[in-house]
Amino acid sequence: MPADSHADLTVGVLGLHSSKETKAILNAIKALGYDAEWLRRENIAVSITDGELTVEPDIDVIANRLLLSTSTHPADEIGLARLFENLYPMLNRPAPVTTAMHKFATAAALADADIPVPDALLALSSERLNTGRERFGEQGVYKTAIGTHGGGAWVVDLAEPVNPRVGDRQAFLQQFIERDGRPRDTRVYIVDGEHIGSMYRYAPDGEWRTNVSFGGKVEDATDDLPAAAVETARRAADVIGLDYAGVDLIETDGEWQVLEINPTAGFRGLFKATGRSPAPYIAALAIERGGGSVDPDRVAELAETLDDSKPACMPRQPSLEPNEPAVIGYIEEVVVSGTRGSRLVMAKSDTGATRTSIDSHLATDIGSGPIKDIITVRSGSLKQGKSRPVVDIVVGVGGTQHTVTASVEDRSHMDFPLLLGRDILEHYHVDVTRRADSADDRPEE
Repeated sequence: MPADSHADLTVGVLGLHSSKETKAILNAIKALGYDAEWLRRENIAVSITDGELTVEPDIDVIANRLLLSTSTHPADEIGLARLFENLYPMLNRPAPVTTAMHKFATAAALADADIPVPDALLALSSERLNTGRERFGEQGVYKTAIGTHGGGAWVVDLAEPVNPRVGDRQAFLQQFIERDGRPRDTRVYIVDGEHIGSMYRYAPDGEWRTNVSFGGKVEDATDDLPAAAVETARRAADVIGLDYAGVDLIETDGEWQVLEINPTAGFRGLFKATGRSPAPYIAALAIERGGGSVDPDRVAELAETLDDSKPACMPRQPSLEPNEPAVIGYIEEVVVSGTRGSRLVMAKSDTGATRTSIDSHLATDIGSGPIKDIITVRSGSLKQGKSRPVVDIVVGVGGTQHTVTASVEDRSHMDFPLLLGRDILEHYHVDVTRRADSADDRPEE
């Protein structure tokens, strides 16, 4: 239990998404004997009256868990974090999180601090990006500067030109580091400079990305990891200015290089591999930053479980959802993007299709990601399925970007080169009467 002088300390966790990691941190705060508040849309209010500031709910310190890389309006959330930063002590302040969100900004900051990172090139013009691509060899990693869970990342053939943007996001080239055997990287979780745990992440068959969200396998690396790797991860988190982070490393020629730093890294893969949760360590750091105290033995004990159940402090949900899914038409105008550029096309919505499908000529034109797999696609009119390759593409619907793995087929005999499947349509309501190709559906000028 906390000391009596700090018994009324309340820790707020700022997270607008219902992530399991946020729940785990909130539950750990409560288990350590302190009050917790989940700062969400339902309960945040800040009032200025005659120069007096009032904040709801009442808190003393904040752990920032805003997922900026998945936000459609990150500037709004950065501003919200800055508001709270000016009022309370905060873990993972908005400026370091903003740097970490931008993968090239992270690499540049680390390189400037003499921390090893893979060679990379960001250029705003197509001419400059492509005149520099040859130095990476036959293949390179092509990434959007902002992305998450491995989305917006491809291994590309550098004999072909690439585009400096994918949809509305800046992209860059990075050295492709191969290793003997199965593709592997290492995630090291750091909290306040302490090594909480590490895991090796192995890519699934036919994939080069190791993300757990892509089916990557994990293995405990906590006791196996060389001291040099742990020290590289510590220094990286310190240089960026993060209080807690998952640092992704790769070993090449005996040197540990930093691939990315994740201020909101997931816990489930690490816990599966190591049996240790970072949540109690983050909770303890927030409590101490707010002036409270914790028992280190109790923190270690709580770390042996991952309690991501619904926390008691979760604000009551409103009876009506404030953010209804947007409406998409039966025929919709979308932007489809790959490594060589973007095209504005008409797409057909098909709620019966599991996966989005793209015309083979369009896929070649935009430079879709390399073939990841061969799948069998069945339809009601066919007794046997057809084999089709699948590739990564980015589809922009309105202002929202969706990175999906689409099947490739010859759609030249069809009216529309792109078919939107449930992998995109699950985020929308479909109005079958609305057609973007109909003159009656176009707005008046």
